[in-house]
Amino acid sequence: MKYYIIAGEASGDLHASNLMADIKKNDPMATFRCWGGDLMIAQGAEIVKHIREISFMGFAEVLSNLRTILRNIRLCKSDIDRYKPDALILVDYPGFNLKIAAYAHQKGYKVIYYISPQIWAWKQSRVYAIKKNVDKMMVILPFEKEFYKRFDYEADFVGHPLLDAIDNYKKKHDGNQFRNEFNLGEQPIVALLPGSRKQEISRMLKIMVSVCEDFKDVQFVVAGAPSIGPEFYAALLHDRKVKIVYNRTYDLLETASAALVTSGTATLETALFDVPEVVCYKGSWFSYLIARMVIRVKYISLVNLIMDKKIVTELIQSDLSKANLVRDLQQLLHDTQYVNQLKSDYLLLKHKLGDSGASKKAAAVISACLNKNQ
Repeated sequence: MKYYIIAGEASGDLHASNLMADIKKNDPMATFRCWGGDLMIAQGAEIVKHIREISFMGFAEVLSNLRTILRNIRLCKSDIDRYKPDALILVDYPGFNLKIAAYAHQKGYKVIYYISPQIWAWKQSRVYAIKKNVDKMMVILPFEKEFYKRFDYEADFVGHPLLDAIDNYKKKHDGNQFRNEFNLGEQPIVALLPGSRKQEISRMLKIMVSVCEDFKDVQFVVAGAPSIGPEFYAALLHDRKVKIVYNRTYDLLETASAALVTSGTATLETALFDVPEVVCYKGSWFSYLIARMVIRVKYISLVNLIMDKKIVTELIQSDLSKANLVRDLQQLLHDTQYVNQLKSDYLLLKHKLGDSGASKKAAAVISACLNKNQ
């Protein structure tokens, strides 16, 4: 069969490539035309646009590239019509993919969505467009299935693909090699994950590194964003002996004893590596008040959202202070009872996420969906 897959970000490239590998097991004659990245190319994708050309982050960047985005939408629609796929598979990337879903449904293509937009957090009205335009929705968070059910729409929970991605990483990597490569010695490592955008990093990293002087026997290491140079970080570190590593976040988490993490998918990745963490968030007060009005969730970390209770500490806005960070990091590094309970909760988290095999389950759902309509 012919598959047209659209992934617009690095994480989508990873998860789509794993999905393609499992689709090929069910359908050895599968051909793929895609919007994606190098990992999808390695699985045999014919690429229309590479993710480096289409991944725009943040309101300002989207606004400044609006003409390019609209041009890409037009290109995508015409390219789908030329290719005439048996299935259109959309991977996250909602701003773009939901527009393509509406067009493809109108034209009669089978529309399958893998990794739901986080409409349960905000823009819940998008659920009606999904009900209308998406033939099959596959979700990766357990509560998303119940969310869609409230709107009389049946979604398939297939588990979280990060479980497989991290398991695959662990089979191929050695934490000692990473320590030796960056001369990290034997001291405990605290991973600092301050985000990926300059404004976010500037705000978060300053408060994170403020605790360094209180932990003389700890090595702090920053997971650097690939698009941001070392000089930007150096201006925030003020000559502190804090190392920066690029494109090695999983290596860092594999060796870390604790982590300070800005909210986002990184909070879940940290938990899946069994690293005790404190989740940190501070925005401008205006942005924070707007967010509280439009975002309808109890927690900011995926860990707590999935478990539906407080598992990891969240320090938000005024609670994110040096004194609180020192207190909570001391607990992560020295309170054995707390850490053991946290790791026990992490094990339950993995079970809630469906353990392993997300892409295999998703490929099976796609196969059943297509065979049903033959």
